[in-house]
Amino acid sequence: MGRVYNFSAGPAVLPESVLREAAEEMLDYKGTGMSVMEMSHRSKAFDDIIKTAEADLRDLMNIPDNYKVLFLQGGASQQFAAIPMNLMKNKVADYIITGQWAKKAYQEASKYGKVNAIASSEDKTFSYIPDCSDLPISEDADYVYICENNTIYGTKYKTLPNTKGKTLVADVSSCFLSEPIDVTKYGVIYGGVQKNVGPAGVVIAIIREDLITDDVLEGTPTMLKYKTQADNDSLYNTPPCYGIYICGKVFKWLKSMGGLAAMKEKNEAKAKILYDFLDESKLFKGTVRKEDRSLMNVPFVTGNDELDAKFIKEAKAAGFENLKGHRSVGGMRASIYNAMPQEGVEKLVEFMKKFEAENA
Repeated sequence: MGRVYNFSAGPAVLPESVLREAAEEMLDYKGTGMSVMEMSHRSKAFDDIIKTAEADLRDLMNIPDNYKVLFLQGGASQQFAAIPMNLMKNKVADYIITGQWAKKAYQEASKYGKVNAIASSEDKTFSYIPDCSDLPISEDADYVYICENNTIYGTKYKTLPNTKGKTLVADVSSCFLSEPIDVTKYGVIYGGVQKNVGPAGVVIAIIREDLITDDVLEGTPTMLKYKTQADNDSLYNTPPCYGIYICGKVFKWLKSMGGLAAMKEKNEAKAKILYDFLDESKLFKGTVRKEDRSLMNVPFVTGNDELDAKFIKEAKAAGFENLKGHRSVGGMRASIYNAMPQEGVEKLVEFMKKFEAENA
């Protein structure tokens, strides 16, 4: 069987050229006579891999020198605890709840201090981003937390919240490297890489240096202390070597595609094809308020559960994989990350038109 069009929300589609390159190097990486997954993380070869990956990421995102780049493990979910442990000096934080992951982060942080939900879109099944221009930011808040792109619900902040001078912390797992970003507006940007950057098992955290201190909550595990990781250049213990190697290849691929400004244009063009169809379709409907639509995750429904199930089944048979929506919302969802070719979206829309004609 050939390659399918994989619309999975994560682990997700990776650039085919990256997979081919990795396949060629599988048994012998650059004349070392071994695979990257067999070599010491203290070796010269791996040192080059991780340093080059960091340099390319800094270049792509224009990361200032006063920010550390950490390659961590434990998934984005482990950062739900690491963030309050490292940043909660006053034991107060403000969270904006725009979906399941922001909510889980909020619940986890509540174990470590007073956490305020200062805005939420739960009243409408997280189908929009609340107005964040004038929020009741707590005077003694250590940080304000957002999940910037909500994978399950298909929403994305187009304007960052006005944090009134407080440190902004953002989970960018599902919009990582999909468009240019001004790193200086954040204290911490982090994301699991398994959606837009690489294989599951790596979390990249970009942290402003003044937030990396020994002053952490009592009982913080050594491994979850940002200073431990920063002081050791992500090599305090064995890092997820092979995952970092693939991320590095994806960074090179992004540079060859013209960088993040070029990716944003491609992503906008790609998403427009699907959203334009959803806006004119009599059968399919998008579920997100127009101005808050994500370029990465596009949820849609027919309004009929049986028809949704029939669509998912027939789509799978036609080579469109992983279109089932998250179990918490149902319906369908097409995740169209950087590595999804425009052709994949065009073919999907073609299939949806055919399905609509047959089931009108």
